[in-house]
Amino acid sequence: MDLRSNDPLWPIKNALSHSYPSLRADISSEIVIIGCGITGALMAYQLLKEGRKVIMLDKRDVANGSSAASTGMLQYEIDTPLHELIEQRGLSSAVSSYKNCEKAITDLKKITEEIKSDCGFEFKKSIYFCSSKREIDFLKKEFECREAHGFKVKWIKKEEIEKLGLKAYAAIESESGAIIDAYKFTQDMLAHCSKNGVRIFDRTEVSSIKENNDKLTITTTGNFKIEARHIVHCTGYESTNTLKEKVVNLKSTYALASETFEKVPKPFKTHIFWNTSSPYLYFRITRDNRIVMGGGDVDFKNATKRDALLAKKERALQKEFTRCFPNIEYIPDYAWAGTFGETDDGLPYFGKPDPAKNEHYILGFGGNGITFSVMGMEAVVHSINNTPHPFLEYYKFGR
Repeated sequence: MDLRSNDPLWPIKNALSHSYPSLRADISSEIVIIGCGITGALMAYQLLKEGRKVIMLDKRDVANGSSAASTGMLQYEIDTPLHELIEQRGLSSAVSSYKNCEKAITDLKKITEEIKSDCGFEFKKSIYFCSSKREIDFLKKEFECREAHGFKVKWIKKEEIEKLGLKAYAAIESESGAIIDAYKFTQDMLAHCSKNGVRIFDRTEVSSIKENNDKLTITTTGNFKIEARHIVHCTGYESTNTLKEKVVNLKSTYALASETFEKVPKPFKTHIFWNTSSPYLYFRITRDNRIVMGGGDVDFKNATKRDALLAKKERALQKEFTRCFPNIEYIPDYAWAGTFGETDDGLPYFGKPDPAKNEHYILGFGGNGITFSVMGMEAVVHSINNTPHPFLEYYKFGR
């Protein structure tokens, strides 16, 4: 499956900083991670700290799937608003999910410092705004729910938010948000793991997985074999090819990066933005003063149809930007399309679909893929050790 098209900004900026070989021999390891994007890199990092022997595989160049297309906005807010998630999943699961996404942002910052990643991590306040009067009541309900459960939020009226340079009727300002170059971080994380003993093989595609007693045997398209006790699937939306259960609906999404601004426009000095529209729009600044925005989601049918819409979506997104930020001239420099997935409740899937098999999945779907992946670091250890953990209950298969 093509997860993205055209040229996202991040690989062009960072080029190919590290290179890894393809698999050319039969090997073995305690754990094999399939997928060398940001999720796989975080799992390898955690398992390395646990003293485990790990091999990583990717059918592409590393970090060149969804991680290359990510816009790198970090939020604790989940695609499903908190007051709706409480109704869907109950108070404990919903509030815990929001709280742990918030914690994941700080945890990720600590990891970037530990591995000395030059990925431009920067804390920002988050603005969740509505562009129509009819959405004010919905937004107010969400604000009151978050405030009641201890989140640091502020209600911003129309006059105040327009002073910031955003045209909107109301907004929730949250203290917890951040930005990151997800592609650069993933490359830095993989380099750290490789340096410390993780064996990484790219351009190595899995053709089959077979179970024999307590061992799993992976066969690649090059007809090489890897024997392992555990397999961790970090393949994101491509997991639809290996899972029996339908857990996600695939969507096509579109993103733009502007030309570089001489100075950071006022609204973007301290904030990231997203709105209540469905599908929602989102906006952030980069280290080199480009504004990245995304949205325009539609149901995914195939990569060809997704990519055929790119020019139309580019024009539509540029128009939406001008509507939201009328005082900022937006000149697109890069445009790209990607595929992502939505779950019914906006939450990830962690653990083993089949309790009898040592195949584990860490799938951080939706707009919170990165923060969910940070949470998955904790879950994967318990899944492999076969020990209970709240995440393995809240985000289990068959829920």
